[in-house]
Amino acid sequence: MVVTGRLFLWALLVASCWAELNYTEAEGGSSCRASLGGASLGETHRALILQLDGSENCTWTIERPENRSVRLILSHVQLNPDASCESENIQVFDGSSTSAPRLGKVCSRNDFVPVFESSSSSLTFQVVTDWVQIPRTIFIFYYFFSSEASIPDCGGYLDALEGSFTSPNYPKPHPELAYCVWHIQVEKDYRIKLNFKEIFLEMDEHCRFDFIAVYDGSSTTSGLMGQICGRGTHTFESSSDSLTVVLSTDYANSYRGFSASYTSVYTENVNTTSLTCSSDKMRVIISRSYLESLRYNENDLQLNDPTCRPKVSNVVEFAIPLDGCGTVKKAEDHSIIYTNVITFTTSSTSAVITRQKHLQIVVKCEMEYNSTVELMYMTEDDVIQNQNALGRYNTSMALFESNSFQDPIHESPYYVDLNQTLFVQVSLHSSDQDLVVFLDTCRASPTSDFASPTYDLIKSGCSRDETCMIYPLFGRYGRFQFNAFKFLRSLNSVYLRCKVLVCDSNDMESRCNQGCVSRRKRDVSSYKWKADSIIGPIRLKRDHSASGKSGLLPQTHAEGSQDQRPFDSLHLFSFLVLALNVVIVASVTARHFVHKRTDYRYRRLQNHAAHAAKAQSPWAEDCYLRGSE
Repeated sequence: MVVTGRLFLWALLVASCWAELNYTEAEGGSSCRASLGGASLGETHRALILQLDGSENCTWTIERPENRSVRLILSHVQLNPDASCESENIQVFDGSSTSAPRLGKVCSRNDFVPVFESSSSSLTFQVVTDWVQIPRTIFIFYYFFSSEASIPDCGGYLDALEGSFTSPNYPKPHPELAYCVWHIQVEKDYRIKLNFKEIFLEMDEHCRFDFIAVYDGSSTTSGLMGQICGRGTHTFESSSDSLTVVLSTDYANSYRGFSASYTSVYTENVNTTSLTCSSDKMRVIISRSYLESLRYNENDLQLNDPTCRPKVSNVVEFAIPLDGCGTVKKAEDHSIIYTNVITFTTSSTSAVITRQKHLQIVVKCEMEYNSTVELMYMTEDDVIQNQNALGRYNTSMALFESNSFQDPIHESPYYVDLNQTLFVQVSLHSSDQDLVVFLDTCRASPTSDFASPTYDLIKSGCSRDETCMIYPLFGRYGRFQFNAFKFLRSLNSVYLRCKVLVCDSNDMESRCNQGCVSRRKRDVSSYKWKADSIIGPIRLKRDHSASGKSGLLPQTHAEGSQDQRPFDSLHLFSFLVLALNVVIVASVTARHFVHKRTDYRYRRLQNHAAHAAKAQSPWAEDCYLRGSE
C-alpha cells in the first residue's frame, strides 16, 4: 500500500511538471504575438516595439493585397549580448512564410542598421531567443513602398574629390517614409573627411525614428561609424577611399534634415612628386608644400592640353589619359611609350626677366613585356630627378552566353553539360583605342594551380583542339569558343588560363597580325606586352545536383521546433526534483523488500530457538521485537 501511494505521488509530480513545461512553452510562444495583436500585420506602415524574454519563438507576416514592396528597418536591436547567433536571432524572409527565400539574419552583434526589402507585397520575420531570462527590446519600423515613386535628390553617387549634398527639400522639412543612400567614392590612396554642417532630425535616445547612418566603406554593411539624430554637427573620416551615408525617416515629425560636405585627403607621403601608370591613365601627384616652396600656385600648372585641369586637395593630382590631354604615343621595338609634360605658366608681364625657377615635369609611361615601367624626370634649373616603378596592364577573362558576347556569365562555379559550346572573351581595360589583343596560348587544367595534367586549347596562336575556334582580331578583345570537356580520373572542374599579347594596331608587322605561327618561326620582339588571365572553375551539371543533395536542408518553422530550445532554469529545477523523487521512491522500495526479508528470517529464529535465546540474554527480546516490526 505504501509503495502504491508513493508511485501515485511520483506519477502525479511527473504529470504536473509536464503540464508546466507545456504551459511555459505555450506562454512563451504566444506572449510576443499577443503584444502586437496577432501574427499578421497588414497596415501600410507601423512602428513595433517588441519586449521579449527568454525562450521566445515568434513569427510575424506583413502582407497587403497590393502591388508594392515592404521595407523593414530594425533601427534598434537589444538582444542577449552573450548569446550565439545560432541560438538567438532575427530572420527575415522574402514572402509570406519562413519557407520563402531568406533575406538575412540579425544577431546581437551587428555593425550596421539592418534594412530589408521584399520583392513582392509580403515579408515574414521570425524572432528566436535563447533560455537566458533577461529583457530584450527590438524596435521595428516597416512600410509599403513603390520603387517607381522615387523621391528627388534622395541619394546618389559622388566621385569628385570634394562635394556637398543635403537631405531632400533642405532647408524645408524632409519627406516622410524616405530611405536615401549616398555613395561617395574617390580616387585610390585618398581618405574622405565628411562634415555635417547642420543636422535637424527627430530627437530620440536610440535614434529609432529618423536617423542618419554613416558607414566606413562602399555599402550599408561595411562598418557603422555612427547612427545620429536630433540637432547638432558631426564629422567623420573614412579609413579608405569610400564612404556611405543613409537617411531614414518615418511617417511623423519632419524637420529640416541635414546639410553635409566632404573633402579628400591624400594618405601617401609625397615630398615632391610621384607617378603611377595604369592601363588607361598616368597619375601624377605633386605636393602642395613643394609647390609653395617654389612660390607656385596649383592653378598655374598645365599639361600639353591646357584644358585638362588637375584635382586639388592636400595634394595636386593630374590624371592624364593615355589617349588625351596632349599625350604622345611612340611605338618602339620592345615597348609603347606615352609622354606628356606639365609646365608652369607665369602671370608676369615681363618677357625678359624672372625671379622664379622654371619648372617642367616630363611624364613618361613605358609599357614593356609583362610590366609597366614608369619614368618621370623633372627639370628645375638644370636639376633632373628620375623616378621609376613597375605595374601591369589590366586584363580580365569571362564566359558569355552566346557568340554575340553581350551577356557575361557571373556564376562561379559555372555548371555546364559535356560538349556544351562555351564562349570566352579576354578584355584589355585601357583608354588607348589603338591597341589590339592577340590570344597566344590558352590552357586548361583540373586545378587552379595548373599542375599536371594540362590540355592546350590554343598554342602560339594556333587552335590545338578540334572544337576550338579562334575569332579574328577585334581591338581590345580576344575571343574564342570550344566545347566543354572533363579530365579523365580527375575532378569535374576545369580552369582556363590564357596568355595574351598586346600590340599597336597600326603596326602591320606585329606578332598580333601574324596569326597562327609555329614556335620556331615566332619573332618574340614583335609584340609589345603580354599578360595572363585565369577563369574557373567550370563544372558539369550532374556534380551540381549531387552536391545539392548533400547540402544543408532548408529550415522550416513548425510546432516541433520549440522542442529543440534549451531548457531554462525552471525546467532544470523541475527535472532535478523529479530525479530526487525517483531516488527516494527507489530507496524506500528497496528498504521495504529488505525489511520483508529480515522479518522472514527472524520468524525462523522465533520458531526454533527464540524462547531459548530470550531466557539466556536480555538483548534477545529487543532483537526479536525489532525483527518483527
